[in-house]
Amino acid sequence: MKQFLVLALAAAPMLCLAQTGSISGTLGGFDVVNDTGQPAHGFEIQLEGLQINELYYAVPGGRYGNPQPVAYATGVYLRYRSAYDQASGQYLSTTPANTATPTFSWQDCYLGGLGYSTSGCEHFGQSLHPIAAGRIITVTGRWMVDDPANHGQLIAVNPPAAIPFVTWFFGLPAGVGTAPVVVAQVEAPEPPEVPEKFGAAQWVKIYKTQLTREVTADELTSDNTAVVPEDPTQIEIAWDILQQQPTTGVNGNGKRNRSRRQNQGGIAVSTRSVIRRYELYKYTGAYDAITHEVACADLKCIAPSAGELGGPLSAQNTASNVVADSITATKTGSGNVTGDGGLISCGNACAAFGINASTVSLTASPSGTIFTGWAGACSGTSLSCSFTLNGAMTANATFKSQFTLSVGRSNPGTITGTPTGNDRAIDCGGNCSAKFTDGTVVNLTAVPPAGKTFANWAGACSGTAPTCAVTINKDTSVQAVFNK
Repeated sequence: MKQFLVLALAAAPMLCLAQTGSISGTLGGFDVVNDTGQPAHGFEIQLEGLQINELYYAVPGGRYGNPQPVAYATGVYLRYRSAYDQASGQYLSTTPANTATPTFSWQDCYLGGLGYSTSGCEHFGQSLHPIAAGRIITVTGRWMVDDPANHGQLIAVNPPAAIPFVTWFFGLPAGVGTAPVVVAQVEAPEPPEVPEKFGAAQWVKIYKTQLTREVTADELTSDNTAVVPEDPTQIEIAWDILQQQPTTGVNGNGKRNRSRRQNQGGIAVSTRSVIRRYELYKYTGAYDAITHEVACADLKCIAPSAGELGGPLSAQNTASNVVADSITATKTGSGNVTGDGGLISCGNACAAFGINASTVSLTASPSGTIFTGWAGACSGTSLSCSFTLNGAMTANATFKSQFTLSVGRSNPGTITGTPTGNDRAIDCGGNCSAKFTDGTVVNLTAVPPAGKTFANWAGACSGTAPTCAVTINKDTSVQAVFNK
């Protein structure tokens, strides 16, 4: 089976603005049933168009361990192989042919599964570094069996295994501030045996979820339901038919293009990965006698009717790690952050999508507090800030409470304070109170008039030294006592 895996950053239909995000990596882990009718002793993944340094990671196989990457002129093979014992003439690891028993479970494709030893199913996978725009990687999966002409050597089985490898696209929103579109596209895995007829059909069921963190290829296993969507509430497409159309001629009614299934949807600002699960099953219903097009009993192929659903073929757990161009405003303390053309009002709307390389402007508005500065994409203490959007960016505004420091005197004298308050300086005599930001340390100095002396402090200060340091974390009073 051949399938486009990556066409990086291609625009989906309907999208028109500048790029608003990127795919930071594509990955997949698939369960594949040995339906070759003979024992297999390995598996190969062919990645046509890939350079070996673009391969990020390969998932170890349960029976076969780590694969061997083999570069060739126009691509890379990942080959999972059993060791061969020359003395006994036996392979040390074997995947039996699948018998499609009623007790089959996708969990049996894993080393710890109860039916693993007889299920005829294995788990493999790979992840790739980001691929430049316009590049297409074609992926094919094949079981490897003993070469009858050269016992002890493995050869790949054709036709390839029916595996729904996926193309991921990151598209653009319909307008500024709306969610970008992440598209997953899968081709029907089996081409027509005769060019004028339709290929073999398979039933596909699709699940979808999104996470607020990136995922790794090791996590894309069917027994990891914390990451891989398998719950009925996560079904995106309950049932559909995949079937390649004729490559030549015009045979068939062409009621519906079933050669490709494309699923797309918006993401949240916080989304860092989109995960889909594609389960593929044999179609065992009727075909048109002339064109070999499916002839589902319900006429629409929206669900298998009696006798139309065969055994399992494969399950592809695939993910796209995404980074959308977006701004998230956060705040510490009481206040608001607004801006970016009205999309941010935090408060309530604390995040929004934007356009790459555009200028984002934010304004901090204290609410009975003092603005003390920005962090993240913004910096400084000015109420307004601007920056150029590139990826997922965060700006934090910090607001702090302010409290009143009041000083008083018994008998004539002067009290001064540093630093200056938010509204004025302490210079009592004249100004005997000022507002200070929570946590400010104010240094007070008592200066008696000529011929008099300072006696002591009272209130929030104490002692007989003419200076005092007081930390402001509430409304505070200090009294300076001068001798008559």
